[in-house]
Amino acid sequence: MSSISNQVKSLRELKRNQKNLSPSPIPNKDFTSASREEILNRVEQDYKDFKNTRTFKFPSWLYGPPKGKLFKVEVEDCPNFGDKAFVEFDSARTAFLSIDMQVDFCGPKGYVDVMGYDLGLTSAPIKPIMHILYTIRNETDIKVIHTREGHLPDLSDAPYNKILRSKIIGNGVGIGNIPDGGLGRLLVRGEKNWDIIDDLYPIPGEYIVDKAGKGAFGQSNLPLILRNLGITHLVITGITTDVCVHTIMREANDNGYWCTLIKDGTGATDYGNYQAAIKQIKMQGGVFGWVSDSSKFTKAIKSAFNGG
Repeated sequence: MSSISNQVKSLRELKRNQKNLSPSPIPNKDFTSASREEILNRVEQDYKDFKNTRTFKFPSWLYGPPKGKLFKVEVEDCPNFGDKAFVEFDSARTAFLSIDMQVDFCGPKGYVDVMGYDLGLTSAPIKPIMHILYTIRNETDIKVIHTREGHLPDLSDAPYNKILRSKIIGNGVGIGNIPDGGLGRLLVRGEKNWDIIDDLYPIPGEYIVDKAGKGAFGQSNLPLILRNLGITHLVITGITTDVCVHTIMREANDNGYWCTLIKDGTGATDYGNYQAAIKQIKMQGGVFGWVSDSSKFTKAIKSAFNGG
């Protein structure tokens, strides 16, 4: 009984001490909620600023002062269809993504060719991407990252249903098989057809990310590379618009990256799917990011680094 009595006394004493404590200067707020309030206040401020400037300015209050050169890229149909706006980039915090520009997706006897689709559609982005890479490689600090989709030689990282579907649409030739006159096993790492096409092949200093699926944030080291490089903004190209490109853009958007798709730097196996994928990005004022083109993007880079 004495033990219970002592516990009761201790609780009463604790309550009396709590009543005598001075109130917190910020009642009911911890570090997280205070930080969230600051962000919401900045949203209000930047909303008003956007109405005047039509520019999504680089938020130095969030990321710190610019480390490279600031440049603005015009984006289309934002916030509404028929409108135009601008996105401001810090070159040192910007990464250019060239997604899956592999022989398997845009070259003869590759995976897409075997499935019977028009290679003219998936090879259309090659020249715009070449132009962008030439501009970026000309003494800018914008990072370049290439991705490749493919599987281990034993296909242990390829889902059964993915292999089965590929074999059906390829009339018996699917992932892991070699088509007649082909360069190697389709979508298998290390094969010539799996690699990036010569016109867009990475140069020293550029990054290559290998992935087994459509996305890159759950099955590759892309998130680690972006974080270690201090990247905040992504400029996205590659194939196909409606599959791997869209998947990675959605993943990046959900992880807080500012994403801009270069519409002539991407393509799909079906032109209707390409158009639909572009339109989806533009919905809701840019539900996954924004859309621009290679001309506007390279013009902005040249203006920042070459004075025009």
